[in-house]
Amino acid sequence: MAVWRAARGGRVRGEDYEAEFREYMASRWGDLVRFGYGLTGDRGHAEDLAQTALAKAYASWGRVRRADDLDAYIRRILINANHRRFRKQRVAEHEGQVPVEPSVADGTDVFDQREALVAALMELPPKQRAVVVLRYWDGLTETQAAAILGCSVGNVKSQASRALAKLRGSAQLRDGSVVR
Repeated sequence: MAVWRAARGGRVRGEDYEAEFREYMASRWGDLVRFGYGLTGDRGHAEDLAQTALAKAYASWGRVRRADDLDAYIRRILINANHRRFRKQRVAEHEGQVPVEPSVADGTDVFDQREALVAALMELPPKQRAVVVLRYWDGLTETQAAAILGCSVGNVKSQASRALAKLRGSAQLRDGSVVR
């Protein structure tokens, strides 16, 4: 990280430019995929979103790196890429019949709870989902989330309140025994 921090004040060209971006990308890849997973509920889509966001950031790295909060800027690119994903005409996927196998207790309750939580998140509207992921998944403050989403702190608070109310009433969370 020292390369991109040291270079933020001056011009970066050629190999320095690429080394700076490569170092930033390597240090943030896991966080971006985790954030994308919170938005999409799918690891493959999350990796695609992270890759798209980083590709867009690289294309205009000279401008992006001058942002006051570089991580917030990249998260905003990721959120926008996620919104564009739904605007495109998509071919419906049809899952085949899967034979039912007897269940065996194997101690994966934690994974079942996570799956129930992600399913409940997917039922939230995109803005509420983004607020919940930013605030409670990534642990950002209301002010930081508002800056990333380009809205007021009050909007973040109301979206979070509505989202949490919906999550409390979610059938997936009750059936998955996440809410007690």
